[in-house]
Amino acid sequence: MSEAGWDRARWLWWLALLGGISFFVAVLQRLDGPAIWAWKTSGVGLLAVWAAANARERNGWLIAAVLGFGALGDWLLDAKGLIAGASAFAVGHIIAITLYLMNRRAQMTPSQRLLGWLTMPATLAIVWGMLSPQPGWWHAAVYSLFVAAMAAAAWTSRFPRYRTGIGAMMFLASDLFIFAGEGAVLSKDVTMWLVWPLYFGGQALIAWGVVSTLAKEAKT
Repeated sequence: MSEAGWDRARWLWWLALLGGISFFVAVLQRLDGPAIWAWKTSGVGLLAVWAAANARERNGWLIAAVLGFGALGDWLLDAKGLIAGASAFAVGHIIAITLYLMNRRAQMTPSQRLLGWLTMPATLAIVWGMLSPQPGWWHAAVYSLFVAAMAAAAWTSRFPRYRTGIGAMMFLASDLFIFAGEGAVLSKDVTMWLVWPLYFGGQALIAWGVVSTLAKEAKT
C-alpha cells in the first residue's frame, strides 16, 4: 500500500517533526518561559493529533492518548513541576502498556523474550547505581519502572520492533540520561545533547510504528 493510501494527514506528521526537531535549539540555548514550553509541547502534541487523525478503532485512539499524555507531561514538567509532569507521563505509560499487552507478539525468539524480561530489573539497578543514596532516589526508581515496563511491553508487542520497539527503548534511555545528569554520573553539558534527541526521536518512532501498522490494517 502506498504511503498516501493510509495516512490521512501527512502534513501533521511533518509539522510534528519540525516542532520536535527545532526545539533542540531551545535546549542548547537553555531558553525558558511560556512560549518555550509551548514550543517544547508542539512536537509530541502534533504527533498525538496526527495519531488521532489516523485513528480508525480503539487501538488507534489509545496511541493518540499515549502521545497526548506525553505532550501534557512535556508542558507540565516546566509549567507546574516534576511531580505533575511525571504523573502525566505515568498515565501515558499505563495506557501504552495496556495497548502493547493487548497486541502481544505471537512468537518471539529467546533473546527477544529475555530482553523483555530484563528491561525492568536492569533499569532499576542502573537507577539505583546512579542515584542511591541521594535522598528521594527511590522516587526516580519507581517512575523509571513505569518507563521500563512500557519499553518492555513495546519490545514484545506485534508492532514493528525497529520502529516502535527501538523507539520505546530510546525513550527509556533518555530518562536514564536525565538521571545520569542528576546523579553527576555524567555532566549535564553532555546529557543535554542526548536527552531530547532520544526522547523525541523515540516518541516519533513509537508513533510511526503503531499508527502506520494500525492504519494499514484498517485499509486492507
